[in-house]
Amino acid sequence: MEAVESNVQHGDSAGGRPSSTKKDRRNTWASAFILVNNFLQYTAYFGVSTNLVNYLKFRLHESSKSAANNVTNWQGTGSITPLLAAYLADAFLGRYWTILIFIIISILGYGVVTVSAAAALQGSVFYAGLYLVALGGGLLVVMAPFGADQFDESDEVERRRQSSFFNWFYLSLNCGSLIGGTVVVWVQTSVGWGIGYGIPAIFCAISAAVFLAGTATYRRDRLPGGSPLTRIAQVVVAAVRKYDVVVPADASLLLHECDDVDGDVGDAGDGVIQGGRRLVHTAQFSDKASPSPWRLCTVTQVEELKCVLRLLPVWATGIIYAAAYTQMSTTFILQGDTLDPRVAGFKVPAAVLSVFDTLSVMLWVPLYDRAIVPLARRATGHDRGFTQLARMGVGLVVLTLAMLVAGALEVARRRVIARHGILDDGYLPMSIFWQVPQYVVVGASEVFTFIGQMEFFYDQAPDGMRSLCSALSSTSFALGNYASSAIVAVVARATARGGRLGWIPDDINRGHLDDFFWLLAVLCVGNFAAYLVIARWYTYKKTVD
Repeated sequence: MEAVESNVQHGDSAGGRPSSTKKDRRNTWASAFILVNNFLQYTAYFGVSTNLVNYLKFRLHESSKSAANNVTNWQGTGSITPLLAAYLADAFLGRYWTILIFIIISILGYGVVTVSAAAALQGSVFYAGLYLVALGGGLLVVMAPFGADQFDESDEVERRRQSSFFNWFYLSLNCGSLIGGTVVVWVQTSVGWGIGYGIPAIFCAISAAVFLAGTATYRRDRLPGGSPLTRIAQVVVAAVRKYDVVVPADASLLLHECDDVDGDVGDAGDGVIQGGRRLVHTAQFSDKASPSPWRLCTVTQVEELKCVLRLLPVWATGIIYAAAYTQMSTTFILQGDTLDPRVAGFKVPAAVLSVFDTLSVMLWVPLYDRAIVPLARRATGHDRGFTQLARMGVGLVVLTLAMLVAGALEVARRRVIARHGILDDGYLPMSIFWQVPQYVVVGASEVFTFIGQMEFFYDQAPDGMRSLCSALSSTSFALGNYASSAIVAVVARATARGGRLGWIPDDINRGHLDDFFWLLAVLCVGNFAAYLVIARWYTYKKTVD
């Protein structure tokens, strides 16, 4: 599973400055400002999104179907805006200014939502604010690459700290979702919608102040390099024009790279984007796009396209992972709705159990970062403990175990139905807290796969496309949601033929949800098998010192 990672050290566009106490303090403070900002932003986001369907139903008086569709439409828009923000960051604005601009858009959005909720304005005003929030949310996918930019990749110690940063970044995200999805939601339902939406607006405004406060500590030498899509198009056009060129046995005779004309590698005079690094030629894919930029492309420019092409198969394996992961918000809840939710006189809604997934992440991040990585580093000799592909692969296996745990609970649940029946209040004589293990296992898989994806897509993307590739990795999660819906639809129809109820009927006590979980486990195994092939084929990016 572990493709061999290059030992070539990454160059530093800022000139390979050595580590120092002063520099350590600077990127520590920069990381702290970014992590706090991320926590505040995600608290605000989940403070709005978690309970949105209820606001649309009870305050805007929409039907259940209309409210559900409007929520998914809004979330779908929110999954597209990161691509826009990432493109602007890589091509024109740079990550710092992109984050600042989109924070301002978010503040406007949360402000409009708050005013609309407090003054009971018409729905069009509320939706205007809501979609401004979706647009401003594009900054979140730029934040992780900007945080990783604070570390010098040519320094071994800082490479380790950069890897650690992604762990703590994901932890701050989950802390935000925990506060936003519990405390803020409680305020909305118990105190009022105006105050409940005002809190996210305040958090977003504070996040802007925090981000600006850290300006002096940020490293901002990753300059925008123009449209990465244009650079890719130039390679494709040049390759088409040279489709009939015969590649010599020695590919170096064909390859073209501009010489360093001024001793500053990575400036415009080298044919490399400013702030970027040259890429070493690799043997994967053909090199016929090798002085108009639409006729003759540099090695680095061709390798940029190769980097993207190599990322796509890895990206695709994230779709099935996400489809299984999203069962937490669908079939896990259906399963939990039938179990006894009573604890000391209170009823625990099935959806609330997702907090154990968050708590699991909060436990596993420091455990992974402070215990597992040092042990793995001694065993493997790898500065990150595991290669990025190995880390993601472990998460794929762990999620398979989560589906098996959910299936085993469903088998036990059906046995309880057969032996004891259903109580008068409609619940089974089986506590809802039997679901906790499957949520905990899902959380463990996130720490390996989701964080591994963030680090992998940042590290393996070309320097001028890091924000865009980071945004691309997040789209696999959106496609996983669509894949989950498709799988459920196909299974429901295929298993309900001939008058049968099928695996997922309206009354799941009469269905076979266990078979559905077994199917997901099989899909996860197949996905992992494909991932092994891709990981063995993958060639890690190499840069010229």
